[in-house]
This record gives sequence, C-alpha cells and structure tokens, in this order.
Amino acid sequence: YAYDPNLNMIYYGSGNPAPWNETMRPGDNKWTMTIWGRDLETGEAKFGYQKTPHDEWDYAGVNFMMLSEQKDKEGKLRKLLTHPDRNGIVYTLDRTDGTLVSADKIDDTVNVFKKVDLKSGLPVRDPEYGTRMDHLAKDVCPSAMGYHNQGHDSYDPTKELFFLGVNHICMD
Repeated sequence: YAYDPNLNMIYYGSGNPAPWNETMRPGDNKWTMTIWGRDLETGEAKFGYQKTPHDEWDYAGVNFMMLSEQKDKEGKLRKLLTHPDRNGIVYTLDRTDGTLVSADKIDDTVNVFKKVDLKSGLPVRDPEYGTRMDHLAKDVCPSAMGYHNQGHDSYDPTKELFFLGVNHICMD
C-alpha cells in the first residue's frame, strides 16, 4: 500500500484471476490486476485501472506503488503514482483521479504486449505469446515471475529517478 496524507487516499493492487488456465474463465476478469485508489475515510474507490485484463500469465499486480510529484510536458506539477508491474510495463497514473499518464516497457524484450494504448488504457497483446490451450508459446517475456516482482523500489526526487530491481527471465 501507498498513502497520500494530503489526498487522504491509499493505493494498492489486486492480484490475478483464477483458475490460472485462461481458457476456463472468459472475459476481462474485471477488477483483477487493478491499481486501486481509495478514500481512506469512506473506503470508496476513487478509481480502478486494470493493467492486464484476462491475465494469462500469473502477473499478479500487487507490486510496489511509488508516489511522486513531477512536472508534466506542459510544466504543470502533478501528483503521480508509478507502478512497475510484473507484466513488464511501468505504469504512471495521476493519483488524484487514476488517469493513465504513461505505460512503457521495462525492457525491449517484453513481448506479450506490443504496447499499451494510452487512449483506451488497454494492452495490445501479441497472440504468439498467449497461453491458450491450443498453442505452445515459446520465449514468453516476461515469465510468470515477471520483470518486476514484489521487491521494493525507491524514487529520488532530487534526481527525478526511479530505482527498480528487475528480473530478465522468459518462459515457454
């Protein structure tokens, strides 16, 4: 969990859906793999952003949430939440309302997604690396361990740099 005392909000991630066999659970499996922003006083969800609809790889999205204040491209100071996910994408949201600011690959070898569409917020899958029962996927990157697992990270506000511990493991 991360806490913003000025907004009185907490931020956390919900895990992956079950069963792991994606063929047995159709749909987006809504609210799994989601970054949540909640009002601490009422418990009301202020936003929920689902990173991996219909997760096929066990990328449980409960990793560290880093809070920062940085200037956007227009020079406006914004309250941000940055989340390096096991799915190989680093997400940055406006933590006041959950607006997606950016979604970039941790490493160029991430291949389960071609990109994240910033307008819809949805990842663009590469079907070659899907786990459906009628297909043997090879060199799926990242593995179920993820490019970023549940380790803690840090943000240096003076250098405006994030420090992440990452894995570089793929799977069949």
